[in-house]
Amino acid sequence: MPVGRRSGYNKTMSVACGRWAVERVEAIRNNPLFRASMERIERAESEREFCRHGMSHVLDVARIAWITALERRCRVSKDVVYAAALLHDVGRAEQYATGEDHDVAGARIAGEILKGLPASLQFDAAERSAILAAVAGHRGPAASEAHGRAPGGELAGAVHGSGEADAGMTGRAPEGSLPDSSAQELGEVLARLVKEADNRSRACYACPARDACYWPDERKNLSLDI
Repeated sequence: MPVGRRSGYNKTMSVACGRWAVERVEAIRNNPLFRASMERIERAESEREFCRHGMSHVLDVARIAWITALERRCRVSKDVVYAAALLHDVGRAEQYATGEDHDVAGARIAGEILKGLPASLQFDAAERSAILAAVAGHRGPAASEAHGRAPGGELAGAVHGSGEADAGMTGRAPEGSLPDSSAQELGEVLARLVKEADNRSRACYACPARDACYWPDERKNLSLDI
């Protein structure tokens, strides 16, 4: 993914210091629209018996998605993975209020949030496009039959490492590794990563509401695997 030069933000230095552009992820977390949306979700789900979709959930999804990306050597930036994961359920407040599908509402709201980031912390056009594609597509057919997990080959063969540990070591793919023609592919990879992490984050094996859940047993996580 091209490493752009932006005033006030040096991606290379951020990676070298082990900070993986965390400033951009923090900018999302502190964005007023993001915070308001998450607060609305948490209020709406305050008495929900089943899985909730607040900050704990989206952080679980972000961490699992990044672990999966490392394990499969996907050439994708850590801050882009975290951005997609943090934003993937941001439309749920609208779904609860109006009935609009949360992936549709989420892509719209996520676009506003990304546009509202400080100029020095903006994602570039290809990154924004991929993040929004992941938000819009995270409910798509990315799962295997058993547990909603994408088969290893699907992700491993996508925006993939070249045999070097660059993405795993730095949290950012090297400069020039993601041509413009791969931006759509990156969005598909992100969507699959988030979809899989979303499913794997559910601790069904320890959930007191497991028997009442509408998920069939074959979809539930009945054992610890991450």
